[in-house]
Amino acid sequence: MTQVSLLASKPRFEILDGLRGVAALFVVAFHLVEPYSDPAHQLLNHAYLAVDFFFMLSGFVIGYAYDDRWHRMTITDFFKRRLVRLHPLLILGTLLGAILFYFGANDVLFPLIENSPWWQVFLLCLLGCTMLPALPAWDVRGQSESYPLNGPSWSLMFEYIANILYAVVIRRFSKPVLMLCVAGSAFILLDVTLHLDVFGLLAVREFDVNTKYTVIAGWCITSYHLYAGFARLLYPFLMGLLVFRMNKLIKVQSCFWWCSLVLAIIFMIPRLGGEENGWLNGVYEAVCIIVVFPVILAMAAGSSITGKRSVEFSQFVGEISYPLYITHYPFVLVHTAWICNFPNAPLGTSIYLFILTITLTIGVAYACLKLYDIPVRAWLQKHYLLSAPKEKMHKITDTSLN
Repeated sequence: MTQVSLLASKPRFEILDGLRGVAALFVVAFHLVEPYSDPAHQLLNHAYLAVDFFFMLSGFVIGYAYDDRWHRMTITDFFKRRLVRLHPLLILGTLLGAILFYFGANDVLFPLIENSPWWQVFLLCLLGCTMLPALPAWDVRGQSESYPLNGPSWSLMFEYIANILYAVVIRRFSKPVLMLCVAGSAFILLDVTLHLDVFGLLAVREFDVNTKYTVIAGWCITSYHLYAGFARLLYPFLMGLLVFRMNKLIKVQSCFWWCSLVLAIIFMIPRLGGEENGWLNGVYEAVCIIVVFPVILAMAAGSSITGKRSVEFSQFVGEISYPLYITHYPFVLVHTAWICNFPNAPLGTSIYLFILTITLTIGVAYACLKLYDIPVRAWLQKHYLLSAPKEKMHKITDTSLN
């Protein structure tokens, strides 16, 4: 029997699961309302900070799930478990993106779709299923994305990188060393949010004021996007791990709903400062990520959830959070194409399609969870993680936030 099969299950942090689900719902809503507004007046403007919150939750949960297991688990075992947890839905999201790709064609936002050959889409589908990013020269949508068939996969690429760094290096850090790394990564994050450009990697933002003083980047294989992506990954992930190791948690009554409310307010705040004082927006995002998110994490991890309805809602949104996040974008692109192709459609029709799309994405996410993700992971755990089929199979308990 492999060592990994001997790892016992651990209790889950139910509030963390629920908050992950709330954040995923805001990501879906953000993407759906995106075509209705310009970048300077984006509805649900700061919902993209949900990704940074995901990374912080991931750091905490990875530490909780694995920090005390390395004496009986190899790096190979760890990578196997992470692949089983993350990769089946990543493949499904990529396949959905390929199937619905041409339904997203429009001349306004995605001008390349209509003329992209099927074989190129097929090759990008294969590439995406392996988690390898596409170069800007291989663009098929007009946005130079690293994962043009399923945009949110870019954050999974950074999640994989975080897992590799944790297994190879970070897990060995003492608390003082981890604190120093957190401080250093906070400086990098400030470099991006405040547009200090200490390393000369942010000059491309000078041509678009709406991309300055913000963390919203990371989905392209360019020096700027990679730097900003690592800035978004390192501080949240390391800080989440530090919160776990420090164990200075906060107990709050009705914590799930209070934390959900704070996240909702953070995500709905419009872009601050305008063109003249855009630095205010950078300060806001830095404070949210560096200060507010760790407090929310400490509260959520230190509190419990009570009440039948609260538990049921938290559990439901927590279960569908990853399936929803990784499968919603192809449907969003179809919705966006309709908006661009029918700009004069009645308001009632637009509202109806918005509600229909968000309902569809939630339904698809739930179906993917129950009919695909759970059975596939159970099969992989039995045949890929366990070498003795008759041995009791433990539940997969490490809950990645992506």
